[in-house]
Amino acid sequence: MADTTAYIRVDQVGFAPGEAKTAYLMADRPLPFTVVDNRGRTMFRGTAGPDLGKWNDTYRHVYRLDLSRLRHPGTYRIKAGGQTSPTFTIAPPIALTEPAAKIMTFFGGQRDRWHKTDRAAYVYDWPTFTGPDTDQIKGDLTKIGGPVDVSGGWFDAGDYLKFTHILAYVDTLLWAAKRDGAIDPRLRGEAGHGLDFLDKMWDETSKTLYIQVGIGAGNEEGTFAGDHDIWRMPEEDDHSSEKYIRDRPVFRAAAPGQPISPNLAGRTAAAFALAAQVEPDRARARALLEKGASVYAMAKTENVGTLVTSLPHAFYPESVWRDDMELGGAELALAALRLGDRRAGEWLRASAHWAAEYLKHDAGGDTFNLYDVSALGHTDLVKAIRKTGAGRLPVTDRQLVADLKAQLDIGAARAGKDPFEAGAAYDQFDSVPHAFGLAATSRLYRSVSGDRSYDDFGTRQRGWALGANAWGVSFVSGVGANAITCPHYQMSNITGRPPTGAVVNGPNSASLFEGGLGGHMDRMNPCPASGLDRYAPFTGRGSRFVDDVRSWQASEPADDFAAVALYALTLMSRD
Repeated sequence: MADTTAYIRVDQVGFAPGEAKTAYLMADRPLPFTVVDNRGRTMFRGTAGPDLGKWNDTYRHVYRLDLSRLRHPGTYRIKAGGQTSPTFTIAPPIALTEPAAKIMTFFGGQRDRWHKTDRAAYVYDWPTFTGPDTDQIKGDLTKIGGPVDVSGGWFDAGDYLKFTHILAYVDTLLWAAKRDGAIDPRLRGEAGHGLDFLDKMWDETSKTLYIQVGIGAGNEEGTFAGDHDIWRMPEEDDHSSEKYIRDRPVFRAAAPGQPISPNLAGRTAAAFALAAQVEPDRARARALLEKGASVYAMAKTENVGTLVTSLPHAFYPESVWRDDMELGGAELALAALRLGDRRAGEWLRASAHWAAEYLKHDAGGDTFNLYDVSALGHTDLVKAIRKTGAGRLPVTDRQLVADLKAQLDIGAARAGKDPFEAGAAYDQFDSVPHAFGLAATSRLYRSVSGDRSYDDFGTRQRGWALGANAWGVSFVSGVGANAITCPHYQMSNITGRPPTGAVVNGPNSASLFEGGLGGHMDRMNPCPASGLDRYAPFTGRGSRFVDDVRSWQASEPADDFAAVALYALTLMSRD
């Protein structure tokens, strides 16, 4: 008889022959286990251990399963306590390009092909919100300029808003993936699509950076609605009776010609500069470098105050910016070195300055994700320093490598206390992108240090995101036998089309669900159809995951989640 209190959790994609191979058993004792191939033949037997600790009051023990004896390519399952795991494969690292390709498909589906009114949109002053933690607007909007062409780009998440802050980060990672070995033939076109939108959002003539298209919510007076108020398909918007759904407002980072929030300047410059590093046409590459240089030169680096991200700021509450300036400078320097531009040394020194300032003011607080890009900045600055042999900089390559290691140690310390060896904090927002960020950092660190001691840790972080977690869920749609099925994603929910490649937030603080999930919006199809939360028994350690279309806290996909997952898989596919 099957032991219904035993569950096996494993990376549902699998492992390269030379990687560390770990699965987890939730059971009341260290049961024996068997690994079988796709024909049911026993490959080897073992006994679970050691006990990694308690998950919740039902699952008081989680045991590690060592699968390291598996090295022969094939498809396998694990059996223990009458339970059978999802399938996983042993395959060369290049096999990771398959889930990466699914994520590329997601980006194709996120393209904004529908909002024709964005071709002649009007610019508005920043709205006044009813409180610091709300997106509800007080009064009406005030038109201050336009029309401007802000068509194209990608929708940010499960909604239809577009943000420069997010898109610049995403496009940076897509170009980095292209440079660093991604083989998907669609990648250049997708990254170029993002860059075309950034080009529209940066007005070189007036030195204006536009930061957002659309508004999240309506106003407290109820005279207009916002994007989050209506569940619909994007092609309906141009004919909407709601004025700011039909004619979407555009907002700028600062007045024309005025300094720009440095996080925006740094990451936008990085996207242009990374494109310049891989553009085969040297004239085109030089033009891209000039655009990046122009944005970078507009950075406001004194009396910075609250960073500009989105309206409201609470949507994306970034507080660290020196990493963006380091990254932008490093990518400009690398592009300039490739093109023989004399300004390479100038940008190298700027990047090194901001890296030193980052180490002084910001290090030790976060790891690679939307809000901290220092892992990529450090890595590429090290490469630039070593290419030039530059000395007398305010930071050394050894210091930068040491901080990459320190970031991995943040995750490793957390993993050492966790039953599933997760390096991300899964009782907070963005656990899945943090896990993929740690996976990417393990390979970035190796690329500049030669040290492989964090490879196994990085592999486990990828595995956690792809099924080796308490819920046994792959947080990438269409990847793995038990992937998310009910994301908070309008186009998928309304049409019934699978959201292939969507990467969701994953588990979040259980406190965010205390008031329930609420009702279904008009036209929102219930998913799951039963309304049952089959993952409720696995709520633990202050965290909860709900695979439900209403569960924006856990199941909403976003471009930045997908981008860092794609980048991590790209780096790991080259192992």
